[in-house]
Amino acid sequence: MRVLILGGTTEAAALARALTDVEVVTSLAGRTRSPAALPGQVRIGGFGGAQGLAQYLDAEGIGALVDATHPFAARISANAAEAARLRPTPRLMLVRPEWTPQSGDRWTMVPGIPAASDAVPGGARAFLAIGRQDLAPFAGRADAWFLIRSVEPPDGPLPLHHSVITARGPFRVEDEAALLAEHRIDVLVAKNSGGDDAKLAAARRLGIPAVLVERPALPEGERVGTVEEAVRWVQALPRPRRGRGAGAEGNERQRRS
Repeated sequence: MRVLILGGTTEAAALARALTDVEVVTSLAGRTRSPAALPGQVRIGGFGGAQGLAQYLDAEGIGALVDATHPFAARISANAAEAARLRPTPRLMLVRPEWTPQSGDRWTMVPGIPAASDAVPGGARAFLAIGRQDLAPFAGRADAWFLIRSVEPPDGPLPLHHSVITARGPFRVEDEAALLAEHRIDVLVAKNSGGDDAKLAAARRLGIPAVLVERPALPEGERVGTVEEAVRWVQALPRPRRGRGAGAEGNERQRRS
């Protein structure tokens, strides 16, 4: 059994480490220049759309596809669904649960990154925790100051008034609260990606409002929310029959005699 994991998330890496009885291939988009080490085979880069992914599934003898990409990687998930239809392949979506508001949260939900930029008040000091790929809509905001955090330095257009820090999570609530206080942040901007919620807990503790970008719609299909459920799904798949080599034929002849 060969399992292709569309990765780039903490859950994808954990799944690759947990699947010890199958051959794992993890595909990364290549947006992070220094990804963490993973077991099994790792490939970097795109497939060329759904058709290219379908051809890869066929050429590489992939027996199952697990889409464990970021909840906001809508195009990749759509391509995975179409590829699994073109080259019929069992497909599972491993989707981390989204955040839900708790007592004390002051959230404004918006449908996209441009709307998130519009929701930042003029004169605000905003903490942008949305990664380095979606900063362009904020580049025209000369009336606010932005603290930008990403795993690697951003390389696109940036707001006029900003500061950049690079760091890789997970983060502690205490450290996030100290960061918000040090930079006098008065609004947090994040995607509702789920997972580590330390920044939201810190904002809640300090009474800081948050602008959260709603998740895009995902394609239809079976989905689970934990790595453990994904492991059980893979384990329950029927295994391909092994080829009958000379040894198997010899044993069959002995049984017939």
